[in-house]
Amino acid sequence: MKVVAFNGSPRKKGNTSILVDRVFAELQQEGIETEQVNLTGQPLRGCTACMSCFARKDRRCAIDNDPINGWIDKMLQADGIILASPTYFADVTTEMKALIDRAGMVSKANGDMLQRKVGAAVVAVRRGGAGHVFNSLNHFFFIGQMVVPGSSYWNFAFGREIGEVQQDDEGMNTMANLGRNMAWLLKKIAG
Repeated sequence: MKVVAFNGSPRKKGNTSILVDRVFAELQQEGIETEQVNLTGQPLRGCTACMSCFARKDRRCAIDNDPINGWIDKMLQADGIILASPTYFADVTTEMKALIDRAGMVSKANGDMLQRKVGAAVVAVRRGGAGHVFNSLNHFFFIGQMVVPGSSYWNFAFGREIGEVQQDDEGMNTMANLGRNMAWLLKKIAG
């Protein structure tokens, strides 16, 4: 089994990555392979509403000059998907939004090709707006008919400077519980 996490933070080893790594630690203890993909630093653009993915049905976005089609392939090959973002003006980063819109459209165009995969949102936040980011990430999972595990609280932790999320004991515990619940769910689905 494998879980791939897409990190929308421009800080490759920042708070968002630290939170994903906490979830990964629990998954790895259960023998689940993990991979973290950084979205930033890439020439990404959003969906152009060309609807080519609905006409072609080839599991690819018509925009083929950036890494999103490769990331869609990673989603298809994985059993679980984590979308992780810091909070930018009470929402996801622009890179994460591009991935959500384009991968979501390709999935819908191809019969909800990500359905029944396990999906989880992870959010880093300085102070406020994390609830909206959490919802934005979860919308991708729900509209794609994916299965979302819960945790002991909403999947976010507080911290501004790199590493500060590690001081949020409840947030770090929430990530650990999310990892354990995700591993349990993945194994139940694999049956």
